[in-house]
Amino acid sequence: MRDEKKPIRPPLLITENFFMPEFVYKASDRTGKIIEGSIDAGDQSAVINKLRGMGYIPIRIGPATTGKALSLKLNLQFSLPSPFSTVSGKDLLSFTQALATLIKAGLPLDKSLSILSEITENEQLKTITQELLKDVRGGKAFSDALAQHSRVFTRLYINMIRAGEAGGVLDVVLERLVDFLERSQALRETIKNAMIYPAVLVTVMGIVVSVMLMFVVPKFVDIFDMMGQEIPLPTQILLSFSIIIKKFWWLILGLAIAGYYWFRNYTQTEKGRFNWDSVKLKVAMIKNLILKIEVARFSRTLGTLITSGVPLLQALAIVKEIIGNVVIANSIVSIQKAVKEGKGVSLPMRSTGIFPSLAMHMIRIGEETGKMEEMLIRVADTYDREVQNAVARFIAFLEPALILLMSLLVGFIVMSIVWAIFSINDVSF
Repeated sequence: MRDEKKPIRPPLLITENFFMPEFVYKASDRTGKIIEGSIDAGDQSAVINKLRGMGYIPIRIGPATTGKALSLKLNLQFSLPSPFSTVSGKDLLSFTQALATLIKAGLPLDKSLSILSEITENEQLKTITQELLKDVRGGKAFSDALAQHSRVFTRLYINMIRAGEAGGVLDVVLERLVDFLERSQALRETIKNAMIYPAVLVTVMGIVVSVMLMFVVPKFVDIFDMMGQEIPLPTQILLSFSIIIKKFWWLILGLAIAGYYWFRNYTQTEKGRFNWDSVKLKVAMIKNLILKIEVARFSRTLGTLITSGVPLLQALAIVKEIIGNVVIANSIVSIQKAVKEGKGVSLPMRSTGIFPSLAMHMIRIGEETGKMEEMLIRVADTYDREVQNAVARFIAFLEPALILLMSLLVGFIVMSIVWAIFSINDVSF
């Protein structure tokens, strides 16, 4: 027989796209038409380059899911507006990022706002964007339109936009705003994430102690009454707490709620907030953390405003309003007065006795070299890192402290019960 040569099967070629992740995107063409789709690329930068090569302006890019999950994510949208919808920091950051991208790509402001009104997912922000578009097309300045929604857009935001409009550099100002909002959001997220574990510990501790006092300890009350034997003092204290909590839990809960609302209303008054902020600055560990947070906020806000062309006195007035601690905010008034008298910023900062020496030294160098706005941003970067380290140290102390407190409370309850049981059986120690 003649041997027949079998056809050679070509080797399986694995293309580069096989390994590439899939990204979903939302983009716009030059006419403002919204395009949505998915694309394979190595990372988000590659997606941006591909979209620009296709003549599109990338607005939003994210990793794609697969199968039914993707279908559900893209198709199941709830269109009913919620009356309780609010604009979060993340929503405002996304809005500003998209607006900065569109403006930088050369689209007119009204066309950019028109696109944003279509793609914004937050219902309240969507409505606000539609109102902004109507005002801008009606001839109103963008900053003045933003000022009509001061509950969403801060004075810092509005004044930076106003400075960008006056200098014809709105795209540059929007990029600075994006950077400012990103760093501010990152700082807030750092603090929130760091407090999750302590909050869980406190909650668990409260639940465990409450269950033991309300349901476990009372079981022993009848036993002790039947025996008619003297109960050790620690057990008497424990039983007293248990009886009070079980009989008057509604009163304790009511007093706690009333106390919370009283404290909240008190700290919303001018005197109450000043007193509470003063107390916080007297606690050593909390004081250092608060100072670093406020110095970072002060420096970044002031530096961003000055860089954007906002006059120094006006910038200080805006900074005063965004500082969280009233005691520190009031100290800025003396800095404003000194600036009016031509004394600069670093010298009156020193006279307040609040700002750290490192911050004042760096700002003084910035004044002397004529690069104060750059030095303010460096101060903010420095203290952002200090805040992260301070939060890490605070949590490192707080976690074992809470665990120790929880152990002591549960241990006291258990030992009190065991002690009483031993006393009933006439076991001496």
